[in-house]
Amino acid sequence: MERTPFYGQVRDRLIRYARVDTQSSRESGETPTTKKQFDLAYLLRDELVEIGASDVWLDEKACVLYARLPSTLPAGRGMAFGLVTHMDTAPDAPGANCRPWVLEEYDGGDILLNREQGIVMGPREFPNLLNYVGQDLILTDGTTLLGGDDKAAIAAVMTMAEHLLQHPELPHGPIALGFTPDEEVGGLARDLDLSRFGAQVAYTLDGDYLGYYEDETFNASHAALTFEGRSVHTGTAKGILINAAEMAAEFVSLLPPREKPQFTEGREGFFHLVSVQGDVEQARVDLIVRDHDARIFARREQLLRDLAAQMAEKYGAERVSLTITPTYRNMKEVIDRCPFLIENLRSAIRLAGLTPRSVPFRGGTDGSALSHRGLPCPNLSAGYENAHGRFEYVPIRSMEKNVEILLHLARLFGEMEP
Repeated sequence: MERTPFYGQVRDRLIRYARVDTQSSRESGETPTTKKQFDLAYLLRDELVEIGASDVWLDEKACVLYARLPSTLPAGRGMAFGLVTHMDTAPDAPGANCRPWVLEEYDGGDILLNREQGIVMGPREFPNLLNYVGQDLILTDGTTLLGGDDKAAIAAVMTMAEHLLQHPELPHGPIALGFTPDEEVGGLARDLDLSRFGAQVAYTLDGDYLGYYEDETFNASHAALTFEGRSVHTGTAKGILINAAEMAAEFVSLLPPREKPQFTEGREGFFHLVSVQGDVEQARVDLIVRDHDARIFARREQLLRDLAAQMAEKYGAERVSLTITPTYRNMKEVIDRCPFLIENLRSAIRLAGLTPRSVPFRGGTDGSALSHRGLPCPNLSAGYENAHGRFEYVPIRSMEKNVEILLHLARLFGEMEP
């Protein structure tokens, strides 16, 4: 397959970034959740300075990195836009000592990742491999994840930035860059300073196959129910004992039995039981609630309140407590107010020779939170496959194409009025 001028840059960048362990942590209460995310932040900071980006600044407390690509247009011309990627990798598989390597011209068969441990991946288990026959793939040795989520995106963004800075004759307006921590553990780019960022609209780059974009996500909340029981000796328990663990089980039994992730797809929402913990005296139920439709989502939250009230009426208000905490909201209601964001993105994908594809995303992105903070922010795929596991890989062609998409976006926004 013919290689573009960006082939060596995106390949070498991803390999270099993948070797830096940046796994975030769900257990940490620190910001960022792991200090090793600074290792990549420092590397990117120095690289941005070296290639000539302006306003390069690293927030040493929050581990958020900022940079800008100055406009090449006359003053007052062109619209600014931003790109946001995340530096952390998922804690769902080992991440330290990643050993990335390149398989050239994949032939469609099984791939020996690790001869010593007999680790093999192939299209029988991972049929998506057949989409990349003839392409060069970056893989691991099967003992760690690769971290293409989201380092494949970072490689594309950095390569685009270097190309534009080396070619000031290419017309584009101001471009803001943001690199954030802790996306994989619900960070939601909360420490990205929008005033410092320097753009009023942006795109995240995160997601799997090439040419895919997201402008609709779930609405999401976390629900926590606590139950207070009363323990006495079972020999004298009649009329006295109140079993908190049984109260928790009773509550779970009242939830709609088919409205669970394993029974839903597409735009169908759900209640997902995350954990049940407890004993006779105290118990806790944790749930996540999801739906694309805001009205149905509100009814789901209300159902939880009604069920909690029903339990409280039966056992006493002091024994049942419900807390619902918003997680993120559907970006679509914000994105729809800025139709040019999707028009430009679809045009850029087509100009790169691809067919734009999108379906409602059954999850959330940093862009979901950023959109509702005032930065409309749809999501463009980064081009990785099998993320969060030892069989993750990135087709180099996907990163090359993402560089092309980003360059087309830069030109299209340059043709817009601020």
